[in-house]
Amino acid sequence: MPPNAGGPAANTRLRALRSRIGRLFREMRKHKHAYALITPYFLIFGTFTVFPVLMSLCLSFTSFNMLEPPKWVGWSNYARLFVQDDVFLIALKNTLLFALITGPISYMACFLFAWLINELPPKLRALLTLILYAPSISGNTYLIWQTLFASDSYGYANSFLIKWGVIMEPIQWLQDPRFVLGILILVQLWLSLGTSFLAFIAGLQNVDRTLYEAGAIDGIRNRWQELWFITLPAMRPQLLFGAVIQITLAFSVAEISIYMIGFPSVDYAAHTIVTHLVDYGSIRYEMGYASAIATVLFTMMLCTNLLTRKLLGKVGE
Repeated sequence: MPPNAGGPAANTRLRALRSRIGRLFREMRKHKHAYALITPYFLIFGTFTVFPVLMSLCLSFTSFNMLEPPKWVGWSNYARLFVQDDVFLIALKNTLLFALITGPISYMACFLFAWLINELPPKLRALLTLILYAPSISGNTYLIWQTLFASDSYGYANSFLIKWGVIMEPIQWLQDPRFVLGILILVQLWLSLGTSFLAFIAGLQNVDRTLYEAGAIDGIRNRWQELWFITLPAMRPQLLFGAVIQITLAFSVAEISIYMIGFPSVDYAAHTIVTHLVDYGSIRYEMGYASAIATVLFTMMLCTNLLTRKLLGKVGE
């Protein structure tokens, strides 16, 4: 085929592509030391994050029990997931409900507490930050809540309600499907002041104070206008980081369900997508089916993350 078979337009696009590639390589040579420093991180990230995700996506189209070579089954795992697996549909409903409640509330709570604490003197701010952050790293979290919602009359919740005449006999809090999911949501909200909370405090501390002076000159008259037009736009990186963390926590809930309620939970009332993944991946060793579950979860988290990025981009407008 002649070199000019594509016409002038094709040649123009080809020259533009070569120009961009040339600029890219020149920039890489110019900043070669910076690229050398971040290369180990990208190698680790690619090996332990990108590669497993791609491998899981490929395995989701196979039948694989870890003893025999994977067998290609196409979309069978996904058809089974949404058409035949009633337990997965329960897990999907529980996960979405859990995420819709705990995600936004915990995100706003992290920012609200960080915003309020940021106005305090340094020593008091450090003390309150430690107090609020402590539950997220506490090792006896489940023991505290199991004691609070114990099924006998010695449980704090039952004892209080019996004392005040609200109930006549103890409630089986952690065995009754009516209360299980609500208790898990409550526990997750209590644990939510973690990494995002610290990121928001750091972001508030790094906002340029001269922006508030410039805002006052431009017509900003109250704290809410300062928050919307100055503070939040200046904190977009921290807001995005906090959103990613809260989305991950909201969709990946499993540990508190397994340790507090048991596995499996009564009537699958506390069953989530991750506990379903644990069931098929770590107990039954149906790795192809487990990979399909993981792919669905990853897609849900990715779509939520993209939507959150779009919403955060409108902050300050």
